Amino acid sequence: MSKHLSLFEKRRRRNRTALRSRAGVRPRLHVHRSGKHIYAQVIDDEAGRTVAAASTLAGHEGATSNVAAATEVGKRVAEAAKAAGVTRVVFDRGGFLFHGRVKALAEAAREAGLEF
Repeated sequence: MSKHLSLFEKRRRRNRTALRSRAGVRPRLHVHRSGKHIYAQVIDDEAGRTVAAASTLAGHEGATSNVAAATEVGKRVAEAAKAAGVTRVVFDRGGFLFHGRVKALAEAAREAGLEF
């Protein structure tokens, strides 16, 4: 086992540390991207529970690994979060770069009413 961290793991830790310092009591919008799907969930870390979630797995037909699908997931997670009473979140991109599908999801969530 290597004692050196991968670039992804370095970005993930750096991002999570920065989020903890500025998040306060706001829940976080966490994004995970795989080769075929994209997942988003709003997590309340103080209560230790998921408030809202959406992904390309649940009820999404057609292409799953493109910007259009990520945009749809962003809209759905924002609507679910607003229905649960959450309007302000911090964006947790993990170790993923803010580009492409991750960026599309974030912009769609902002347009649908989430503030971050």
